[in-house]
Amino acid sequence: MGVFDFIKDVGEKLFGASEAKAAPADKIKEELAKHGLDGDDVKVTVDGDTVKIEGAAPSQEIREKIIVAAGNTLGVSKVEENLTVAGGAKEPKFYTVKKGDTLSAIAQSQLGKANRYPEIFEANKPMLTHPDKIYPGQKLRIPE
Repeated sequence: MGVFDFIKDVGEKLFGASEAKAAPADKIKEELAKHGLDGDDVKVTVDGDTVKIEGAAPSQEIREKIIVAAGNTLGVSKVEENLTVAGGAKEPKFYTVKKGDTLSAIAQSQLGKANRYPEIFEANKPMLTHPDKIYPGQKLRIPE
């Protein structure tokens, strides 16, 4: 089980969300479905600004994308997840975007080479639609 912090006043605005509280569980589940990350094995509940996710994820990558997709929504300050992964789950590596960051700069600091930015972009699809469309406070998956 992991607990991950997010900045609650930034992110995708879902119906029913505000800076004070997360969207209802069904809207967060719809957000996961929009990105192809839902499944019968994933249960979502919301308690104020905390999203709780449990169930089974088919891979470590999907587990991390579920965490990021749920957490990068307006009103969410914390994601508590208890997702099982076949072969065991590893501790995910995330990066919080700062003002002035680019994917190249993030790749340089996190992966050692600026030209590895496409790896970060690919690791965050479908939540990212373009390498230049990142915003301060957004959490990104950093691939291994």
